[in-house]
Amino acid sequence: MTALLEAHGIYKNYGHVEVLRGVDFDVRAGEVVSLIGDNGAGKSTLVKILSGVMPPDRGELRLRGEPVQFESPLHARELGIETVYQDLALAPDLGPAENAYVGREILKPGLLGWLGVIDKKTMREKAREAFVSMGTDVKDMDAPVAALSGGQRQSVAICRSVMWAKGLVFMDEPTAALGVRQTRKVLDMIRRVADQGVAVVLISHNMPDVLQVSDRIQVLRLGRRVVEYGRGEADVERLVGAMTGALDTVR
Repeated sequence: MTALLEAHGIYKNYGHVEVLRGVDFDVRAGEVVSLIGDNGAGKSTLVKILSGVMPPDRGELRLRGEPVQFESPLHARELGIETVYQDLALAPDLGPAENAYVGREILKPGLLGWLGVIDKKTMREKAREAFVSMGTDVKDMDAPVAALSGGQRQSVAICRSVMWAKGLVFMDEPTAALGVRQTRKVLDMIRRVADQGVAVVLISHNMPDVLQVSDRIQVLRLGRRVVEYGRGEADVERLVGAMTGALDTVR
């Protein structure tokens, strides 16, 4: 299957510090690919390049087989790439439906064209449909997200991204600081997203979560992709060995 998004030979320096040294990466439609590595491995920098936050110094990006240069995160979003950030980037005083449509509000039509009045009813109905399809337990579309649980807020952020993603969602530590029950719901939601044909790139330090939900796992170390595992090919010990450079001792 042709990769939805792929990177070849990506280099990135911060001054004299070489952060990425010829990294390759790929993700296909409808699969969950986890990107893991120790602190300083280059994960954050690679994701910033893949999501349009910054350009690479060298290397090539391809989207659906065609070369692409992301000019900004907005450009990446226009091409169907969304990101769920670790801080969720939600407006705490707005409800789930309003958060889902921030910057994309639906306006009511009028006799003389668009009136500039937000159509909250339509936004609420469409958001509820999307949230139900993702299996979220968020029931009140109007309650401020500040009043929701951590797992519910995470669900809102994921659903918002999936509503607008045409192909790919990056998820940065989506289960951080969540309890066992909330973590299970978020992992189930990640699988539902992939089952709808959307590619998911998961960045996480939680190895059991990574092993549970991933179709493939790509490991970065010192700015390079050092190994890739398919489902069932790795365990926590092997992943840690690949991340730390002790791979040969655990194979």
